[in-house]
Amino acid sequence: MRAGPAGAARRAVADIGTADGFAVRLEAATAVYGTGAAAVTALHEVSAGVPRGAFTAMMGPSGSGKSTFLHLAAGLDRPASGRVLLGETDLSGLSETALTELRRTRIGFVFQAYNLIPALGVLDNITLPLRFARRPVDPAWLARITDAVGIDGLMGRRPGELSGGQQQRVAIARALVTRPDVVFADEPTGALDTGTGAQVLGLLRELVDSLGQTVVMVTHDPVAAAYAHFVMFLADGRIVDQLYAPTARSVAARMAGLGER
Repeated sequence: MRAGPAGAARRAVADIGTADGFAVRLEAATAVYGTGAAAVTALHEVSAGVPRGAFTAMMGPSGSGKSTFLHLAAGLDRPASGRVLLGETDLSGLSETALTELRRTRIGFVFQAYNLIPALGVLDNITLPLRFARRPVDPAWLARITDAVGIDGLMGRRPGELSGGQQQRVAIARALVTRPDVVFADEPTGALDTGTGAQVLGLLRELVDSLGQTVVMVTHDPVAAAYAHFVMFLADGRIVDQLYAPTARSVAARMAGLGER
């Protein structure tokens, strides 16, 4: 029997020897920026798996390595040593062209800035990744995701005619349109007010629970992290803690403890 999100999350750091249950794995991955005396090690031999079909939040103090973890896992940066695997695909050995194609087809991105094209309507913004990948639109899947994110009545509008929350919903639909293995969200509610942010976070959780989508979110906000199934904490470039079925209070308490390191 396949483990549910909570069961998969409990194995996220403890058992990464197999791809089963994990969308992305880092194996002894080290990230170094700069050279010589100016070199900074952002991640130190990190081994961890991102559970498939779960909502994972990455947290840590500023400079802890959480954004670097996301960049390696998403194939945006390469490790100085170790491996990064998307399913069974070793990203470390791919050419830049192959990495670009992989990001277009197997990875979705949601950022604080919506990155929508103002001159294009909602439909064209959503399907843009398919154009880049030269893949046809699946009308049934498009209808399903636009309904799931609550924008099926906005398809004829342009970004400037939408609220911030609606624009982020369009960005989420765009991230889902290629049926990616994993969606990476970097502070996805940072530009939204509290109420709208809560709606977007609830939507991300619902997409995981109803569609089985894998989502990894970097956030500094304990309230946002509480929407996840699982929270992974980083400090000084290492994974130092993890929390299952988080609450805002339990996440804040763990973060306070990290501040004392």
